Amino acid sequence: MKSHISVHNVTRRLNTLVLLPRTSVLTQVRSHISVHNATRRYSVSSALTRHLHIHRGEKPYQCTQCNKAFNQSGDLTRHLRTHTGEKPYQCTQCNKAFSISSALTKHLRTHTGEKPYQCTQCDKEFSDCSALTKHLRTHTDEKPFRCTQCDNAFYVSGALTMHLRIHTGVKPYHCTQCNKAFNKSGHLTTHLRIHTGEKPYQCTQCKKAFNVSSNLTRHLHTHT
Repeated sequence: MKSHISVHNVTRRLNTLVLLPRTSVLTQVRSHISVHNATRRYSVSSALTRHLHIHRGEKPYQCTQCNKAFNQSGDLTRHLRTHTGEKPYQCTQCNKAFSISSALTKHLRTHTGEKPYQCTQCDKEFSDCSALTKHLRTHTDEKPFRCTQCDNAFYVSGALTMHLRIHTGVKPYHCTQCNKAFNKSGHLTTHLRIHTGEKPYQCTQCKKAFNVSSNLTRHLHTHT
C-alpha cells in the first residue's frame, strides 16, 4: 500500500513539474541543488574550523568551573562531567558507570574477556590500546618518561610519578592505624599486614607464611 501511495506521490510531483514553465522547473532544480551544496559546504566548513583549532592551538571552549580550555566542544562536554560527577554510560553487566563511552567499552572487555590488541613481537594480548603501547616499549626499550632530577627513565608515566617522590619526599599513602606514610601504594599494602596479621605468602614445603614475598623467598632457601 505504501509503495502504491509513493508511486502516486512521485507521479503527482512529476506532473506538476511538467505543467510548470521550463524556467520554473529550472529555478526549482537550481534552488534544490543550491540548498544541498550550501548544507554540504556548511558541514565541511564546520569540520575544517574544528580541525584548524588543533593546528593553531586555539581553545575557544573554556570550562566555567576551572581554567581548562579545549579546541572542541565535545571535549569540554566530557570534561564538565569531572565537575558534575555525571556518568551517563552504564555497564549492563554490573553497577559501574563511566563519564565517557570509550571507558565503558574498555570496561566491558573485563566481562567478555576480549583482548583485541595483540603484540606483533610476542603472543601477549591486551584489552586496550594503551596497554599494548606500554608493553611494546619492553621490546623497543623505549623510555620516554625521563626524570628531570637524575638520569632515570621509565616506560610509563606512572613509574616516573612514583620515582619523583624519592626526590620530593612526597608520601601520599597514609596508614589509618598509625602515623606512617609511604610513597607507593604497594608499600602501604605491605605495611597494613602488620596491623591485620595477614600473611598471604605461604611455603609449599611447610606451614610457614609471610607478609611479604621476599621473606618467603629467603625462607625457601632453608629447604634446598
